[in-house]
Amino acid sequence: WAKAVDIVRHLNPSFDFTLARTAFTDVLCLFRGEYPGYCAIKTPYHDLHHTLDVFLCAARLLHGVHRSGNKLTDREITLILLATLFHDIGYAQLLDEETGSGAQYTLTHVGRGIKFMQHYLREKNYPPDFALPLACLMDSTNPGLAFDSINFPDQRTRMLAQIVGSADIVGQMADRTYLEKLLFLYLEFREAGFGNYASLHDLLRQTKEFYDNTKEKKLDGTFEGVYKKLSYHFREFLGTERNYYLESIEKNIAYLEKVISLNETQYASMLKRGGILEKSQTIIASAEKTD
Repeated sequence: WAKAVDIVRHLNPSFDFTLARTAFTDVLCLFRGEYPGYCAIKTPYHDLHHTLDVFLCAARLLHGVHRSGNKLTDREITLILLATLFHDIGYAQLLDEETGSGAQYTLTHVGRGIKFMQHYLREKNYPPDFALPLACLMDSTNPGLAFDSINFPDQRTRMLAQIVGSADIVGQMADRTYLEKLLFLYLEFREAGFGNYASLHDLLRQTKEFYDNTKEKKLDGTFEGVYKKLSYHFREFLGTERNYYLESIEKNIAYLEKVISLNETQYASMLKRGGILEKSQTIIASAEKTD
């Protein structure tokens, strides 16, 4: 939060964070099981860390877009911050519907999140004209929905959605432990019955194809390369026009190529960061014991 505030204040020292701060606090409560009527969000991949990665990436990206000459209004900045905070909130479960980890909502979590957002805005007395653009921005993170099929009210909202959608992809794939966290994503997909992955090794193999296709068709395609504006952010904050997010992603993908070149009995030895492999094995063992 402090980093995001600092970034936005570089654009407007008097920016009003009230709406964004309220949502930030409540989203933390949702993930931690402290929000009235809801249990903690338990999806191992789409966790609080993921949401905050996307949130901070969006703050850096909106700053870069603004510095590139495409000036954003305070309202537009607030919408971007809110959308990234809410984009995966559809994994949250009511106390009386708590089964599994929430990963069973993989295909419907964006729609569920939009419904939560709409109720939240009414309950917290947010401006009523926030609901429509926020729904569009959140839909931009839905991998099962074609971006061009979203009914944007205007071109500015479409541009904001490109920022949010780009931040969702770039923010997670640049994570230093992204490859290890794919183990958690595999567990979510397995619980949801989603995808045609024969094994975890198969998911890793298909991730290379996913990135190549996503970069060409989404990041550089429908999102029109807006992620490149991150270099404007780093120029102001670090004095260099390097795009550290893209560099981190490319390092991850280069390492992934080494991992998938090994057979299924060897590749796990390459994924040692964060103790994630051990955690995923514990989850699998617990699930199998329950079954």
